[in-house]
Amino acid sequence: MSSIHDLWKETLVNPDFRSTKPRSNGCTMVLDKGLGLGTFHDLLQIAGEYIDFIKLGFGTAGITPQKLLQEKIALANQYQVGIYPGGTFLEIAYAKKMHHHYLETISSLGIKWLEISDGMIELSLSERSSLIRQAQEIGFDIITEIGKKSAGSALDIESFLRIYEHDRSHGATFIIVEGRESGKNIGIYDEKGHICIPRLKAIFHQTDPDAIIWEAPQTSQQIEFLKQIGPKVNLGNISPPEVLSLECLRRGLRADTFSLTSFTK
Repeated sequence: MSSIHDLWKETLVNPDFRSTKPRSNGCTMVLDKGLGLGTFHDLLQIAGEYIDFIKLGFGTAGITPQKLLQEKIALANQYQVGIYPGGTFLEIAYAKKMHHHYLETISSLGIKWLEISDGMIELSLSERSSLIRQAQEIGFDIITEIGKKSAGSALDIESFLRIYEHDRSHGATFIIVEGRESGKNIGIYDEKGHICIPRLKAIFHQTDPDAIIWEAPQTSQQIEFLKQIGPKVNLGNISPPEVLSLECLRRGLRADTFSLTSFTK
């Protein structure tokens, strides 16, 4: 399949020379809540170049027909997209003392990334490090998520930083800031989905920005992150139909972010 770079001049469509995959920043994580194989393939054909991760939301990996699940995993790998089940599924397995079965099963499917979270359950730091270690021994790359899923669960910065430092020191590649698929009344978002800028800045200035993935399902949130941090910000929980829209925002190919790029410098 031909690239956009075969048609348009780079300075027009990629003014800040956005990096190609595999990327260490500017990553986009898509939330798949149950796409069929045809739609999934269409998504990768048109936007695979701009997708770094696909999260199989909640426990959907557990109820997707096995053949279809394996075909989706194979397609994602073909397009250099890291695909993995949402951390909720591991939380459920852990609560049922079935996490060893869970890890072995998703490894057998060819999944290379693992998300560890405690949005519904409580995990001590020692339990987090134990899960990270077990997953690494199997061969997974690690993504952890920090934040609770219950409405009104504002992010405590001191607690976040403590868990962030712990997870990074034990081998987590990325840390997700919880935002759910609504982006409202949770984490750094108020009831209307507005970002608490002081919380954002506190996290940004005390962490490695390349290691943070901000769940930002709303377009207005994506625009604000790009304004506050820039096009290299990692954003997650992006709806499949919004991938090209977000990529245009990153590149200044929309009015909302046109002034942030080298078009205007």
